[in-house]
Amino acid sequence: MKLFDNFWDYGGGLHFLARYAHILFGVTWIGLLYFFNFVQVPSFAEMEAQARSEALRKITFRALWWFRWAAALTFASGLLMWAIAGSDYKPTTSPGLSIMFGSILGITMAANVWMVIWPNQQINIKSAQTVADGGEADPAAAGAAKLAGRASRVNAFFSIPMLFFMVFTTHFAGRFSNPGGIGVITWILFLVIWVGAELSALGKLPGGLDSPFCKMVLDNHIKTIEAGLIAVAVLYLVGWELVIR
Repeated sequence: MKLFDNFWDYGGGLHFLARYAHILFGVTWIGLLYFFNFVQVPSFAEMEAQARSEALRKITFRALWWFRWAAALTFASGLLMWAIAGSDYKPTTSPGLSIMFGSILGITMAANVWMVIWPNQQINIKSAQTVADGGEADPAAAGAAKLAGRASRVNAFFSIPMLFFMVFTTHFAGRFSNPGGIGVITWILFLVIWVGAELSALGKLPGGLDSPFCKMVLDNHIKTIEAGLIAVAVLYLVGWELVIR
C-alpha cells in the first residue's frame, strides 16, 4: 500500500495523516470559536438572564467540551507534524518563518483555551447552575466571564493571521527569498502584534480588561474581524513584500 511507503518520513503516510487530522480537528476548533464569538456572544446580549443562563448550562457547556478537546488534538497533530518535518521547518527560510508565526499563534490560542477560557467558564457555568438551583450567584462569576470572553475574542483575532500563515507556508511563501538577517524586522513586527494583543486580553496592560486595545478590538466581533485582517495585511505587506521580498 502506498500509504505505508516511507511511512515515517516527511511527505510520507504518517505526515499525511497528521496533516489530515490537524485540518479536521482545526476546522472543529475554529468553527466553534467563531460560533462562540460571532453567534453566541451577540445572541446572549439580546437574551433575558434566565434564557441566557439556561443556554450557558445546556448548550455552551457541551460546546466547550468539543471546543477544548478539538484545540488539544489540533495542537497534538501539529506537534506530530513538526516532529516529522524536523529541520525542514527552518525559520531562516520564508516558509519556515511563516510556519513559525502560524504555530506560535496556534499554540497561544490552545493555551488560552485550557489555561484561561475553560477554567473561567467553569466558574461562570457553576454559578449559573447554583442560581438555577435556587442559590446565590458567585461574586467572581462576572469577572471570570469577562476574562474568558477577552481570551476567546483575542483567539478569534489571532485565528485570522494564524490561518493565513498556515496556508501561506505551503502555497505562496516559497516565492520569497530567504529572509537572512533582515528577518529580524519581520519578527519584531510579529512580536509587537502577538505579545501586545495577548497581554491586553489577559488584562496585563494599563487599563486592564478595558485597555484601549480591548475596547477598540475585542468589544465588538466585527471590529475583531477587521483588526485580524489588518494584522494579516500589515504582516504580509510589510514583513514579506517590503522586508523579505
